[in-house]
Amino acid sequence: MLMQRTNLTKKDLINSIYMQIGFSKNISENLIDDFLITIVDNLKIEKKLKLSKFGTFSIRAKKSRIGRNPKTKEQTTISNRDVVLFKASKEFKDLVNSKNDS
Repeated sequence: MLMQRTNLTKKDLINSIYMQIGFSKNISENLIDDFLITIVDNLKIEKKLKLSKFGTFSIRAKKSRIGRNPKTKEQTTISNRDVVLFKASKEFKDLVNSKNDS
């Protein structure tokens, strides 16, 4: 039976590669780091990255706007910034919604 968890850490991924594939923890960590760096670098350059059968990451610019502190009701300006969006692929959605846990 799988444990119920809300967070999957980089250390969990490293241990999973170490246990399933047999790479050393150092090589496993380098593999995860390289994978994540590749995703971020490509996303910064292209503004969009598609991982087949997983989903598409994209960057969208948000304009500055007025925000409010909910406790003090004080208004402040939220600066313009880029945000990362993720749209899951049909295959990924189908896997998440499948009734078969095999």
